[in-house]
Amino acid sequence: MPLLLFLLQKQLKNLKLIIMKTMRNYTKMIMLIAAFGLISGSCKKDEHIPPDTSLKTAAGYTSADATVGKNEAITVGIIGEKKEDDMISYNVSYAYDGATTTTTLQTLPITGSEQQHYDKDVTFTTRNQAGTEKWIFTITDKDGNIAQEQFVLTVQ
Repeated sequence: MPLLLFLLQKQLKNLKLIIMKTMRNYTKMIMLIAAFGLISGSCKKDEHIPPDTSLKTAAGYTSADATVGKNEAITVGIIGEKKEDDMISYNVSYAYDGATTTTTLQTLPITGSEQQHYDKDVTFTTRNQAGTEKWIFTITDKDGNIAQEQFVLTVQ
């Protein structure tokens, strides 16, 4: 009987050691999870805010859908304002007669102080053919966010 009691006490002692090690491991895991939560919760999330853009609407500018003549000169002015990241490029593209793919007229880099405020005019000539021309004006920032303005010209 004393031997049995001794063996039971030894088993209980081993069981206590196992429980203590397990509790320490759980405590470490809980502390790691809490630390990760604090670190990830305190990081600033990038909201991916694109630049603000608008087309000039003053006399002599086209800024909305319109009916125009063949071989007509069209002037468009775009204004871009940095919101979150510096602006890096300006693209003018078009698609004829409802096409789903576009053709680039021009892509310009935006550098220096223009990365904060961009103001650009572009003049192009409509086709010598009746149909529709969709014009797309895009400003992209360093984060890859894009802002677009577009309109459709009906050429007659």
